[in-house]
Amino acid sequence: MTDVQNTTTVDASALEAPEQGTAATFEAAAEGTERTAAPSQAQLEQEGDIAADYIEEFLDICDLDGDIDIDARNGRAYLSVNAGAGANISVLSKPDTVNALQELTRLAVQSKTGGFSRLILDIGGSRDAREAELTALVTRAIERIEGGAASAALPAMSSYERKLVHDIVGERGYTSESNGEGRDRHTVITRRA
Repeated sequence: MTDVQNTTTVDASALEAPEQGTAATFEAAAEGTERTAAPSQAQLEQEGDIAADYIEEFLDICDLDGDIDIDARNGRAYLSVNAGAGANISVLSKPDTVNALQELTRLAVQSKTGGFSRLILDIGGSRDAREAELTALVTRAIERIEGGAASAALPAMSSYERKLVHDIVGERGYTSESNGEGRDRHTVITRRA
């Protein structure tokens, strides 16, 4: 059976733009439902509970066991699914699978709350693995700049991933900005002026 743990810490000062949807249905559903104020702790807890119910039902359908942790920070609900005893959730931890399931979970939350969800889903440490990949991408981009390039552009990615990249780049003493529109939005890294 799936265990659900609820941990809440809220820091609404670190809000960023909503993530770009990966499916036309998500974009259409999210249209016109932008939040004008940071969600309250109660709203984030509600999002987390709805998302946990949705994921728990999904895991039951797939006959997979997992422990679900709910957290709220930086104006987002975070849901982590970790392998339970003898569970094999690694089949769900591929980046495209996690992103697709995250979008479906956001839609489930949106259909119950009527508001846009910025929920982040992690399955089996997939977000940590993606952050390591992004760190390696930034390292290679900085090496190109140190080798004489004026700038280095990274591939298109979600706003959440671009935010991680901006943080990594800033820690390394370089500057980054997002360029492009929609699904083509990407990060460009340059030397600090």
